[in-house]
Amino acid sequence: MSSSLSSLLITFTAALLAVAFSQPTYPNCNLTFSCGPIINITYPFTGGDRPAYCGLPHFALTCRNNITELIQDSVAYRVLQLDQTQRTLILSRSDLYNNTCPSEFHNTTLNSTFFSSDGPLNEALTLFYGCNTSGMTVRPYNLFTCNTTGLNFTDAYHLIGPVPRDPILSIVSCSMSVSVPVLRAAGNRLTNSQLSLGEALMQGFSVNYSDPYQRLCSECSRLGAQCGFDSVMGQPVCICGDRPCPVSLTLPPEGSPNATRPLLENNSNLGRNIGLPIGGAVLAGVGLGWLIFYCRQRRKQRLAAQSAQAASKEISTEASSKPLSTPPSTQFAKSIPSYPSSNSDLGRDSTYYGVQVFSYAELEEATDNFSTSRELGDGGFGAVYYGVLPDGRVVAVKRLYENNFKRVEQFMNEVGILTRLRHQNLVTLYGCTSKRSRELLLVYEYVPNGTVADHLHGKRANSGLLSWAVRLNIAIETAEALAYLHKSDIIHRDVKTNNILLDNDFHVKVADFGLSRLFPNDVTHVSTAPQGTPGYVDPEYYQCYQLTEKSDVYSFGVVLIELISSLQAVDTNRHRHDINLANMAINKIQNHTLHELVDSSLGFETNSIVRRMATLVAELAFRCLQQERDMRPSMEEVLEALRGIQNEDLNAHKVEIVDILVDEDTEPLKGGVTPPSPDSVSTEKWASGSAPNSSG
Repeated sequence: MSSSLSSLLITFTAALLAVAFSQPTYPNCNLTFSCGPIINITYPFTGGDRPAYCGLPHFALTCRNNITELIQDSVAYRVLQLDQTQRTLILSRSDLYNNTCPSEFHNTTLNSTFFSSDGPLNEALTLFYGCNTSGMTVRPYNLFTCNTTGLNFTDAYHLIGPVPRDPILSIVSCSMSVSVPVLRAAGNRLTNSQLSLGEALMQGFSVNYSDPYQRLCSECSRLGAQCGFDSVMGQPVCICGDRPCPVSLTLPPEGSPNATRPLLENNSNLGRNIGLPIGGAVLAGVGLGWLIFYCRQRRKQRLAAQSAQAASKEISTEASSKPLSTPPSTQFAKSIPSYPSSNSDLGRDSTYYGVQVFSYAELEEATDNFSTSRELGDGGFGAVYYGVLPDGRVVAVKRLYENNFKRVEQFMNEVGILTRLRHQNLVTLYGCTSKRSRELLLVYEYVPNGTVADHLHGKRANSGLLSWAVRLNIAIETAEALAYLHKSDIIHRDVKTNNILLDNDFHVKVADFGLSRLFPNDVTHVSTAPQGTPGYVDPEYYQCYQLTEKSDVYSFGVVLIELISSLQAVDTNRHRHDINLANMAINKIQNHTLHELVDSSLGFETNSIVRRMATLVAELAFRCLQQERDMRPSMEEVLEALRGIQNEDLNAHKVEIVDILVDEDTEPLKGGVTPPSPDSVSTEKWASGSAPNSSG
């Protein structure tokens, strides 16, 4: 009876707990929407491979014949462009695309909570149908014919701008009108007869979109999670992996001191959903437990003395047979090389330098046994895997390739450096395995949007999301991180676009500190064998074996050129003189051919603002890439110059201009002032376009 009641108790409790822990799942929100030229689209949009709960209901996209459509108020719109950085769309009415005679007549109305077409880029266009112009001595301008099936509409005309109170137009009787915005440039060309009405409609109109939950979702991204939407609850949800995160996000009341920042709270719905079934399971367990308590209690009493005697005997035997000097974990000592001991043994403490020490088993489970489908990328030191910890945190797990002495040194170096740093543009280290573990693993916050290299010339290069404004902001935030490192007496030593991660809002997280060095306060350089990535290594460091902060400045100069050109730092497919991007950039700048270097998608040739700012960034990169380190600015000066370029406050920040372009639009920029940097020696030598000691 006792055995059967125990089985019943276990079965019943397990069933209730299964109900308790059954939560809604949100798989595949890491996937993107792609259709024709619209690619890699994420929250708040859904459609294609992205399920409806991965975004907001008003942002559902469909794909038909490589054409992306967005439906609003039963009207379908073609999505011609989608810029998630600027949060803008170019839409064209599907029923008016290459067609001036729709079968149904609807005005263009968008939900003002999410979309706005009011702005300087658009112009109002009104189409009038079924107009009676017979017998008129003065006929309306811009007439066109519309023979719609089933409707006797012949005369029709269009009007750009507000409908005027014109006595000629007021006597024209029209059966129907449709209002639709068009791009102002297209409207001007239509008025000047440079475009037909159909062509102007096909060019569409500009729309700004907004997410009312943006503040909540930004906080969600900060946690390394993804934002979705629970249509049942009618509210956003933070998704960790494919489950709701164990926190909920709420906004403080407007006007409160913390109104601009979302609050993290325990997920009360999750608590209620789990708590009630668990409570029922506990009560049921108590009831059934009392039924078997009496039988089991008597049995325990009979076995108690016998068990105590057996346990005592076993302990005595073990104590007499086990040597007192046996070292722990001898099986690991054979497979892992020795390493100088520290005051805090990473293999024994639950934390090390303040970060958590994980077991190999729990990280193996978090990454699905290091499945290849979870691999995020790999570098010279190890592969990185996507993982979800038992507490719901989404993480990136770096798995070092070899457990030799050098790898252990780099492992300990990265742990030691990262745990003493706190900056919004540096990746956060959550923890690591013991140095005596089966493998050396580092656990970082998960940064979901890939690397800058991915977006410039990798698998995300065709996304079109890296506008000039985004690239400049990436440069500034990377410079902020490096300037912070240098103030902390740390040299990164491996600055490159593959080590600059991006979150969903394209904010920077600088990563990979395996090669970093602590820089003594009382020396000007450290003598060490050159290490780093080809194409980014400081040539003076390579030649003289002297590592300084200016070595990072040189590498950052290469990153600036990559941001301008979208080219790789080293590419053997280029002409042999251009294989090294730094040499290529210096040659282009000296030969006044910067336009050949700048990525054509940035609008360098057509946008005077982009042309001017890109020229200034190229000048700054030119200074960073000087062969002699004393000719390079400090990272703090680089940061100040970039901020000045962003603010277009050139005089206040004394940004020096190099004569790069022979262009009327940039002519006023050629008489730059002397930079405040003491490192800028003999600036007159390169102000005219020639760099001393630069490689050709």
